[in-house]
Amino acid sequence: MATKQGTVGDLKVVKKGKLSDGAIGYILENGLEIEDTFAEMFGMWVGRVLITAENKKWAAIAAGTTTGFASSIIMSPAEAGIERTLDPRNTPDGRPGVLVQIYHRTRLDLKNQMVLRIGQCIMTCPTSAAFDALPKVKRRMKVGRSLRLFGDGFQKKDVYANKQVWRIPVMEGEFVVEDNFGAAKAIAGGNIIIMAQDLPAALSASEKAADAIRKHARGVIMPFPGGICRAGSKAGSLKYKLKASTNHPFCPKLKELVVNSNVPNGVKSVYEIVINGLNFNAVKKAMAEGIKATGKVSGVVRISAGNYGGNLGPYHAYLKDVLGLN
Repeated sequence: MATKQGTVGDLKVVKKGKLSDGAIGYILENGLEIEDTFAEMFGMWVGRVLITAENKKWAAIAAGTTTGFASSIIMSPAEAGIERTLDPRNTPDGRPGVLVQIYHRTRLDLKNQMVLRIGQCIMTCPTSAAFDALPKVKRRMKVGRSLRLFGDGFQKKDVYANKQVWRIPVMEGEFVVEDNFGAAKAIAGGNIIIMAQDLPAALSASEKAADAIRKHARGVIMPFPGGICRAGSKAGSLKYKLKASTNHPFCPKLKELVVNSNVPNGVKSVYEIVINGLNFNAVKKAMAEGIKATGKVSGVVRISAGNYGGNLGPYHAYLKDVLGLN
């Protein structure tokens, strides 16, 4: 095995070549393996909403409700997640804010989800307002214009903070929503796979990865619960007529039952961090931050990524490129 120079976070890469099970990759000074593989991603349409409210509590509640039931487009009506919070100094109405992203395959489906989620989850939430957070993109969706009809003729069009908005009367007072929202092409399906000796180590490393992404990455979301997915999927099924089924090569309990297991010896628990972003570089940055955060967690054996041999999507983020290795 050849000597390899480089670092992953604070850890030096000491070797490059065959890993413990014959896969190719990099070994860090603490023994952590980085597999030489790639995350396979695909394009989707994204809408970005800035939710504001009277205080942080209600902004967070509105954001959490808006992004519910939206982990994977395979079975959920959309993919969505919380991007980050904003200081009142950086919002149109000077109130606490939360940025959320909503994804779908087509612009029409995206618009429908934007109307439904803003109408049902933000308009109904105490004190909240909804503003477009993609003001520079050319494609526009008439979201607020659709929601105005809820005002039953009492709604009013207005200009607020240089934005065209609708003021829709509600029992509390009024709901302010921007007239139209941007739709942009974005990237979905970025991922890292964390393999560890046991569940506590895998969960701790995954939590640290998700926290690091939230803290250091911009323009991305992690649509699964808490940013972590335990039920990674593959396209199709070996036995049933399904769009997707459990990703059996990464299930530790199936290691002795399948011929194509990707689970190294000594690994008892695996988690996946799935990342969507406004662009390819944003997703790569997030992947790097997540990997670096796992480096010093005791019990982590290997970091890998999920792909379908390049047949699913045109965007490929190789872990060695994400981490700046050769």
